[in-house]
Amino acid sequence: MNFRVRPAVGSVALICCALMLMPSSVAQNGPPALSSLENRRQQLLSLFDEEWQYELRTNPEFATVLGDPRYNDRLRDNSPEFFQSDLEQERRFLARFEAIDPAGFSEQDTLSRELMIRELRQEIEGAQFKPWEMPVNQMGGPHLEMPDLVVLTPFNTVVDYENYVARLRQIPRLFDQVMANMRQGMRDGLMPPRYLLEKVAAEADGIAGNAGEASPFAVPLKKFPAAVPQADQKRLREAVLATIDGQVVPAYQHFANFVRNEYAPRGRTDPGLWALPDGAARYRFAIRRVTTTDLTPDQIHELGLKQVAEVEAEMLAVAHQLGFKDLASLNDHIKNERRFYATSGQQLLDLYAGYARDMEPELPKLFGRLPKSKLAVIPMEASRSKNAVPADYTDGTADGSRPGHINVNEWDPEHRLVLNVEAIAYHEGIPGHHLQLSLAQEMQDLPAFRQHAGYTAFVEGWALYAERLGKEVGRYQDPYSNYGRLENEMWRAIRLVIDTGVHEKRWTRDQMVDYFHRYTAMDEPNVQSEVDRYIAWPGQALAYKLGQLEILKLREAAQKQLGPRFDLRAFHDEVLANGALPLDVLDSGVTAWIKSQH
Repeated sequence: MNFRVRPAVGSVALICCALMLMPSSVAQNGPPALSSLENRRQQLLSLFDEEWQYELRTNPEFATVLGDPRYNDRLRDNSPEFFQSDLEQERRFLARFEAIDPAGFSEQDTLSRELMIRELRQEIEGAQFKPWEMPVNQMGGPHLEMPDLVVLTPFNTVVDYENYVARLRQIPRLFDQVMANMRQGMRDGLMPPRYLLEKVAAEADGIAGNAGEASPFAVPLKKFPAAVPQADQKRLREAVLATIDGQVVPAYQHFANFVRNEYAPRGRTDPGLWALPDGAARYRFAIRRVTTTDLTPDQIHELGLKQVAEVEAEMLAVAHQLGFKDLASLNDHIKNERRFYATSGQQLLDLYAGYARDMEPELPKLFGRLPKSKLAVIPMEASRSKNAVPADYTDGTADGSRPGHINVNEWDPEHRLVLNVEAIAYHEGIPGHHLQLSLAQEMQDLPAFRQHAGYTAFVEGWALYAERLGKEVGRYQDPYSNYGRLENEMWRAIRLVIDTGVHEKRWTRDQMVDYFHRYTAMDEPNVQSEVDRYIAWPGQALAYKLGQLEILKLREAAQKQLGPRFDLRAFHDEVLANGALPLDVLDSGVTAWIKSQH
């Protein structure tokens, strides 16, 4: 989920060489007066806070996700007027950050300023593509975000419930604004594929079909905390149920009818982004934004083909170890052997929890710093599970009031392979997302926007890298589970090929599915949802392998240059020391660290 108006992801511009040039510029101009330096630094820190508070105020759902309760009675403004005013505000913030002279600043303050400038420039650049005019798909949109938000909202006091009622009453307004933007998107020719929009209508219908106590919005009524008096419980229960049945359900029904009857019929017929106005420019911007690289679609496609071949060789070695002559034989065996599939959603939940629990005591072998935040394994919200990934992660709060969550998809378990559950548990939990994101949240010396930075190539690249770390501490004892890990590697390598295939090379959806079947034994629900995900989120799937390859490259360089002085724990601590970063900034920082270890 991403409730942010302005997600912290990378832009096309590279960080300038301020850190390298700073000493010479200071030498030329003389050291700035201490009072002037401190004044400029305080101006920078104050502006960081002002910009952050603006983000939270204008995106109250994101504030809730972070555990900030100040805006829990509100939903964000999705009107065209807001998006225009937000763009103007970004330009004002950019001018103010650029006006602050960084001479004499610490490396961290200089880097923070440059990252903020980079982020604002990217958001201003991206506004030309009007992303708010294509705000929904089967993976996201307000119809799915609202039920998700219920799980992340605190319900400890009477005020919490009253805020919740106030927020529920704004859902009709939210849908009205979103539908108005979608209508403008139709006029501008900005339409998702029709078949994905048909899934959106079904999702909204499914949520609307559960009214009253059965609604996902009624979950907070199942158990009131002791701090809420009985008299208030009765009043609040009646208010929540009346709002669900009188406002929320009708709003969902109206939205579902709009998508089904007015919007989806005009959806585009080609799956690739190339079919949209300025499609080539849109895709290249998406690649730069998500991967924080300047790689072209063709370069990524060729890299993907190379990675597929390399992973295929590793998988073949495991196939031979298991007594199979080739991958096709092993993959057929896996697909047709009942014991490799789950028997229930509870079994999947237990497997994820067990792998995460068993990894925890191994972490000190890999890291010098560990997060304080706890990790919980919970079922994924049913409203989104049919079209979702096998599992995903939701951040905990920095104050520990809510643990991080591995959300386990329990939909259609009998058709879900369990071979890659171990690797996904390490990816989503520890030492993957939970460890990295929790450590970043706990870095009190960084400004808030960096504590919660979401550079996809770093975040997902680290999590994919973390899947390998399980093997380094003796996990994947079952060779089939190790094969599942390699299937995950192949899965991410394939993404480089078919994401660029569909959005640049005009592949059909059938070509994407066939490519998956050619190289993996992946279960059918996962294949179908993955293909649709790449179509819905152009470029996002490229981040995993590209980020992982960058970390592996830096590790290899450190091992080669440091020899016996290489310390894996120290390397990992350095990679994670500054929160999520664009890949070029990570490269510069870790390279400097390697040189400092000589």
